[in-house]
Amino acid sequence: MKIAGGKSEDGIEVGNFYDKYNSRNPIVKVLMQGFANNLNSLVNCTGAKDVHEVGCGEGYWICEWASKGLKTRGSDFSRIAIDLARNNLESLNLEIDLKVRKIYDLEPEVDSATLVVCCEVLEHLEQPARALEVLRDISKSYLIVSVPREPIWSILNMLRGKYWSTFGNTPGHIQKWSKKEFITLVEKYFEIIEIRSPFPWTMLLCKK
Repeated sequence: MKIAGGKSEDGIEVGNFYDKYNSRNPIVKVLMQGFANNLNSLVNCTGAKDVHEVGCGEGYWICEWASKGLKTRGSDFSRIAIDLARNNLESLNLEIDLKVRKIYDLEPEVDSATLVVCCEVLEHLEQPARALEVLRDISKSYLIVSVPREPIWSILNMLRGKYWSTFGNTPGHIQKWSKKEFITLVEKYFEIIEIRSPFPWTMLLCKK
């Protein structure tokens, strides 16, 4: 799978810096397997046949779900990421509706789906509450959303010697939530029906 590898667009880092999904690092492999197991489990719980991944990046998850027979679409603010996603889909002979669109500009009439997935996105946004309003508008039934769990995420960064000047804060993360804080935010817009904590994330299955 082709990844952005540190490319930026409008001064914002896009996609993935490295291919964490296929990392050979044993710790990264364990963490990502936990994330994947929980995410796919929640997708299955919804019984949804159509999925819109908001902030799809280079298309890792939409490729996986499409290969399993789900009707899948994706959107991302970055043209670089969407172009890479199209290349990745082509290599797997998959055709998926992709569009370059900021989360705030998504519209229920054309972007709605039974299940909306928005993972590792809200921490990058200046207006996460407004984004949740949009996600509520385009979700016909369910939302799966995840963010890094703080302060654990930043502590782990510092333990591995990264981002000491910003106290472990990953570049581009402008929002930081504990598990409790994130639940409090999301339940203003959705009914939370399941809470998962794949280390070191908070992941929620929500109902409209």
